[in-house]
Amino acid sequence: MVKICCIGAGYVGGPTMAVIALKCPDIEVVVVDISKPRIEAWNSDTLPIYEPGLDDVVKQCRGRNLFFSTDVEKHVAEADIIFVSVNTPTKTRGLGAGKAADLTYWESAARMIADVSKSDKIVVEKSTVPVKTAEAIEKILTHNSKGINYQILSNPEFLAEGTAIEDLFKPDRVLIGGRETPEGRKAVQALKDVYAHWVPEDRILTTNLWSAELSKLAANAFLAQRISSVNAISALCEATGANVTEVAYAVGKDTRIGPKFLNASVGFGGSCFQKDILNLVYICECNGLPEVANYWKQVIKINDYQKSRFVNRVVSSMFNTVAGKKIAVLGFAFKKDTGDTRETPAIDVCKGLLGDKAQISIYDPQVTEDQIQRDLAMNKFDWDHPMHLQPTSPTAVKQVSCVWDAYEATKGAHGLCILTEWDEFKTLDYQKIFDNMQKPAFVFDGRNIVDAEKLREIGFIVYSIGKPLDAWLKDMPAVA
Repeated sequence: MVKICCIGAGYVGGPTMAVIALKCPDIEVVVVDISKPRIEAWNSDTLPIYEPGLDDVVKQCRGRNLFFSTDVEKHVAEADIIFVSVNTPTKTRGLGAGKAADLTYWESAARMIADVSKSDKIVVEKSTVPVKTAEAIEKILTHNSKGINYQILSNPEFLAEGTAIEDLFKPDRVLIGGRETPEGRKAVQALKDVYAHWVPEDRILTTNLWSAELSKLAANAFLAQRISSVNAISALCEATGANVTEVAYAVGKDTRIGPKFLNASVGFGGSCFQKDILNLVYICECNGLPEVANYWKQVIKINDYQKSRFVNRVVSSMFNTVAGKKIAVLGFAFKKDTGDTRETPAIDVCKGLLGDKAQISIYDPQVTEDQIQRDLAMNKFDWDHPMHLQPTSPTAVKQVSCVWDAYEATKGAHGLCILTEWDEFKTLDYQKIFDNMQKPAFVFDGRNIVDAEKLREIGFIVYSIGKPLDAWLKDMPAVA
């Protein structure tokens, strides 16, 4: 029986291993993590992450051929294939601070594998890592090999949160990069055989190591670039009276461009886009390619600009001050159908409003108050370190309250910001919300999900991203 062990029980390791276990009943899959509370959660009825369909998959396999354990060394020693999906945060100090990936957790995982292994291993990079990580890991393993053979593969993750299980069941492609040697090819084949249980042969792509590593960064950079492109156009639409939804639809009808990822919004978030682009920028700089680095940097700059533009709109339309005013924030996760708040635009928007002394009331169907308070108190890249290494119990931000329904959040508020496109926000009783808000009542739709005309009939002053401006907003400066 082939044994697989995955180091790291997070958003990537958990769902990926659960699906492998479901589709390969003849393979034993163990997910290990040093965090006791996290493993306990995976073994309980309340999983540590929310992902549609994940519960069913885990319940079908757990205890049969899917196990979650804190006994890292035992399972690593027994495994034939080891997936490594540990955090790779952005460095906050030292060489490459603010851009380069911090490979501390990766390196300690590699050293631990070398320490405990007694048989040959295939080590698979699953976390997003900068190009050439495989080479570094390979060096650590071979220099500590004690006669054991290691093959390093890169098998980057292309999951989208909110649809991760579906993406795993029917991937666009599975990418496996390995060394172009007989041993390397054999290792690639071994991993291919695992995926071939359910993925059609023509969707399993094999490349060299560097191509696989770079493909992941490039794919995320291209996706983020599309969002920044449409967001840049949205600013121009507001200035000229064009409608970004109509423009995006017309552009997306071109089959070479296609309609996906062309929704203008308050900005992109998530654990990968910004991190991967910063990584790409750093790698370009290190390889003497400043023009390429600056090109990709601009994708992040436009994203930051979009968030600050949104905050400026809110403040300027409310008589240039939100001090002491209650602002309702609907949605805190970086997109719908996930509880993930990593790099969510809501953090920067809330911090911007708090900077002007607003009182914020937040409602999100999947995010806990504890998480929101932590996100608002944390430094920029802290979220990407394991829980026990994050600053403990940050001081709660007093001007922020978290409530458990949208009507409570909006009661007595001057303005309402929609920052996540949860379906339930489309069907709220906006008349009831209007009646309970201070007048004039403002709606700032950061996801373009409400019917602005209907809301204006009720009496709201509405700002939608990239849409022709309300007469009220036309007189207000867009940039503070």
